Amino acid sequence: MTDSKYFTTTKKGEIFELKAELNSDKKEKKKEAVKKVIASMTVGKDVSALFPDVVNCMQTDNLELKKLVYLYLMNYAKSQPDMAIMAVNTFVKDCEDPNPLIRALAVRTMGCIRVDKITEYLCEPLRKCLKDEDPYVRKTAAVCVAKLHDINAQLVEDQGFLDTLKDLISDSNPMVVANAVAALSEIAESHPSSNLLDLNPQSINKLLTALNECTEWGQIFILDCLANYMPKDDREAQSICERVTPRLSHANSAVVLSAVKVLMKFMEMLSKDLDYYGTLLKKLAPPLVTLLSAEPELQYVALRNINLIVQKRPEILKHEMKVFFVKYNDPIYVKLEKLDIMIRLASQANIAQVLAELKEYATEVDVDFVRKAVRAIGRCAIKVEQSAERCVSTLLDLIQTKVNYVVQEAIVVIKDIFRKYPNKYESVIATLCENLDSLDEPEARAAMIWIVGEYAERIDNADELLESFLEGFHDESTQVQLQLLTAIVKLFLKKPTETQELVQQVLSLATQDSDNPDLRDRGYIYWRLLSTDPVAAKEVVLAEKPLISEETDLIEPTLLDELICYIGTLASVYHKPPSAFVEGSRGVVHKNLPPRTGSSESAESPDAAPSGVQAPEPPAVIPTQGDLLGDLLNLDLGPPVSGPAMAASSVQMGAVDLLGGGLDSLVGRGSMGGGGGSFAPAPSAAAPASLGAPMGSGLGDLFDLTGGVGALSGSYVAPKTVWLPAMKAKGLEISGTFSRQVGSISMDLVLTNKALQVMSDFAIQFNRNSFGLAPAAPLQVHAPLAPNQSVEISLPLNTVGSVMKMDPLNNLQVAVKNNIDVFYFSTLYPLHILFVEDGKMERQMFLATWKDIPNENEAQFQIKDCSLSADAVSSKLQGSNIFTIAKRNVEGQDMLYQSLKLTNGIWVLAELRIQPSNPSFTLSLKCRAPEVAPYVFQAYETVLKN
Repeated sequence: MTDSKYFTTTKKGEIFELKAELNSDKKEKKKEAVKKVIASMTVGKDVSALFPDVVNCMQTDNLELKKLVYLYLMNYAKSQPDMAIMAVNTFVKDCEDPNPLIRALAVRTMGCIRVDKITEYLCEPLRKCLKDEDPYVRKTAAVCVAKLHDINAQLVEDQGFLDTLKDLISDSNPMVVANAVAALSEIAESHPSSNLLDLNPQSINKLLTALNECTEWGQIFILDCLANYMPKDDREAQSICERVTPRLSHANSAVVLSAVKVLMKFMEMLSKDLDYYGTLLKKLAPPLVTLLSAEPELQYVALRNINLIVQKRPEILKHEMKVFFVKYNDPIYVKLEKLDIMIRLASQANIAQVLAELKEYATEVDVDFVRKAVRAIGRCAIKVEQSAERCVSTLLDLIQTKVNYVVQEAIVVIKDIFRKYPNKYESVIATLCENLDSLDEPEARAAMIWIVGEYAERIDNADELLESFLEGFHDESTQVQLQLLTAIVKLFLKKPTETQELVQQVLSLATQDSDNPDLRDRGYIYWRLLSTDPVAAKEVVLAEKPLISEETDLIEPTLLDELICYIGTLASVYHKPPSAFVEGSRGVVHKNLPPRTGSSESAESPDAAPSGVQAPEPPAVIPTQGDLLGDLLNLDLGPPVSGPAMAASSVQMGAVDLLGGGLDSLVGRGSMGGGGGSFAPAPSAAAPASLGAPMGSGLGDLFDLTGGVGALSGSYVAPKTVWLPAMKAKGLEISGTFSRQVGSISMDLVLTNKALQVMSDFAIQFNRNSFGLAPAAPLQVHAPLAPNQSVEISLPLNTVGSVMKMDPLNNLQVAVKNNIDVFYFSTLYPLHILFVEDGKMERQMFLATWKDIPNENEAQFQIKDCSLSADAVSSKLQGSNIFTIAKRNVEGQDMLYQSLKLTNGIWVLAELRIQPSNPSFTLSLKCRAPEVAPYVFQAYETVLKN
């Protein structure tokens, strides 16, 4: 006998046995066999060989068996498309079965079989099921249309299924409505351009009626659809809000968040004066608080959403601070999120509670949590000025604990407190210096070095302290090296005699021995500054720092508005728009909140631009130590930002680096006439992108040329004054003034050559300033300027330059270059050149805004010795774009109500009281950025008295 016996077997195998059972006459045996097949399929065995036998079992009345066969079909139809066609007849037959469950089962399975060959056979059965008398079948068929659209969109459109779906929105059964909405939303998402969900007040009414009777998932579909609707006015928005509010008490957290999303969106359209607005705010708090009693994972999602809501409307939860206090058994991710929200809600009213909690947290065992708690104490100090004193003493107590990571975090936040409140808490520096040796983290070391450099004149042994860091200079991280370089240069400028060796040592370490380009560049800039012009170096390095603003991690307002539209989705957990994490074209529709009621300008609304984002405020960014602009160069080296209308060549000419006092390439080579070819543009260590962000709120039309007012506005132009005397500029005298005509601002200059040599190659550049003023074109001096000759130039300006708050606010620092040298001067521009032509506010809007701006933002001034009548005042001010909105006579005195708007979108409202016999006028100004008021008053005085 041969060895083949080992390879033959009498056992036919499992598949063979199953085949036999599937073809058995006994129903029970058949059912058992199909169950075994499904079990094998579930654990991953390949049972596709049984396809024809299983399909034969479809012809049965038994619902359970049918379901199992359909399950098998869905799984294997893709790998066996030719066999799957055998099942089509049964589907068609099942779609007409008297039992609605079987009809629905057939249509559901048809939608799940993603085989092109089969789809066309499914259209007829699907059409019948969409019009079926049983709602269960109709709701199943509605979802099937979305699935079919995914496989073959063209087919669905040709067959008219989309119109049928739209009709189902008016169906009598709420579940059918919900599924139709879900299917249409799904299709609309993959085809953003198609206007499938064409909602109108009638269809919205039907959706709201269905909302009360749907299952919870149905309610979510309908609420999400409502959130994409734009009500025509505030009354419609209010009525929708009233009907959605009951959903806030639903047990399912997804329904609650979807309802919150709709309400947050439509609240934009409600006026804050409405009683209903206040009621709605009160109703939103309890459901959000309830979400925090769920399990930790749900709490986290709720907290991430609440974080967005609190940034948009802090008033909703301002009385609910206690629920965000951390529990001992909260997971770390919940603790950190709660901390974040606590700081956002911190205010003068609750700061004592918050600080007591934070101090407690700082003694916990979880290192990450403790660090965040210490940081939080610092953020509270910066946010609530009244608490700064207590925060600093709390931080000092924590430093006394000598716990390493606590000390390091405390030093990092104290540095920020110094930046916020200069000359207030410097007495603690001695305590900080005691802990120098224990610092081992780069951020803490950098913060400490910054403190030593910034306050070198108060620290006797500052040079020794900084020298101790120099010993291991090359082992330090970049941020520490950069900070150390700057600190030693500051020290040298403050105590030049004692620290000459030290500064030379650090400059050579930074420039010759380092391979980090940032460090080398900073080293060379300092070296050149110190060697060519120590006075300029002092002005640059020891310039006054802008105060930092309280909220440094607020989400940028336009992104926040978009994320509010995605509450309850992944975008609200990631705090990123869907386009940032959804691949492909789907889901990249940018959503936005509706415009605020009655508001002609989004910047006017207190919510659209939180007070931290008013433009003259310093940008809401604490520059990190590694940021080259952190505390080094206040002058923006980039080319002046050009307005949209600039020709390309002029951009190049603007790109002249005026600050390279010692840069050989700059002076004496190549004339500027040729488009600045020989000038290397300055390395753009220009402002980080975020610095421009706060401007976004009001830069509607950059040039404001068509300011919406037909009249030519010629505002008052002051006579020219000498800005740069010839003595200080090697014979070049510059006098000038500012003017605004028809929406364009210009700087009118007279350049006079009082030297004995010819002057040429003129260029001009501005430092960053409060309103982003920048040259809109190069300085055009067409012929060389001979001795004793003058030339008049009108330099067009725009307001799209980099922004940095100056002191005083209207200070402008200018650099002018010619073939002899670079000269610096500063001048004050009158604020009325920034009053734009569309500054006339609607009356209703004026009233609402006046009430809305808090009273502490109101400032009163006296304009003395002015004997004009009310009408003369009104027309004179209108010439400078200060518009009278209303005039009243109260007890014999004229009251003028006026508005004006600055180029960065800040509105200023004014009330001017004029008594006929009294030459003194009383001016009351209200504005969301109160620091501009004194300068607006100066503008009033200037215009009225000239």
